[in-house]
Amino acid sequence: MVVLNKIYTRTGDKGDTALGNGARVPKFSPRVAAYGTVDEVNATVGLARLHAAGPMDAALARIQNDLFDLGADLCRPEMAKDAEAGYPVLRMVAAQVDRLESEIDAMNAPLAALRSFILPGGTALAAHLHLCRTVARRAERLAVELAAAEEVNAAAVKYLNRLSDWFFVAARVANEGQDVLWVPGANR
Repeated sequence: MVVLNKIYTRTGDKGDTALGNGARVPKFSPRVAAYGTVDEVNATVGLARLHAAGPMDAALARIQNDLFDLGADLCRPEMAKDAEAGYPVLRMVAAQVDRLESEIDAMNAPLAALRSFILPGGTALAAHLHLCRTVARRAERLAVELAAAEEVNAAAVKYLNRLSDWFFVAARVANEGQDVLWVPGANR
């Protein structure tokens, strides 16, 4: 267990930060942008949970924990050196992606087929879940951009891809079949 008894360290005052392997990089590095945006996703999930209950809240709590796993994964480059760490390195695994897919399928099964794009909104929970979706998409774009330049765990990118789909379907569930449909050219 990590003990945080001092919150500020002053080590980043010059614009750099430490990665999970101890290397220091600029705070604007692609890796920091990717895991920082994963943290933003987690914060939006916290807002969504203010409007969730029961199984939806439990699923969102699991996702929040997964997002900490994902941040830990993304903040540690050089997967080949994981064995040298001296402690178990936390990496996303296929089972986390599989769980999202199973939950998406279960939530989507009773929903009517979409014949239109839907607008973000409806219930407070649905609106927050759409915000989660869009921030997750941004995190995915940043992780894919990072993966083009550096090694990134493939399961981390897959998880982000499925996660935004999960939020989309969960928003439809939260709207209880009352999707807010896009009306093309409505304001002409």
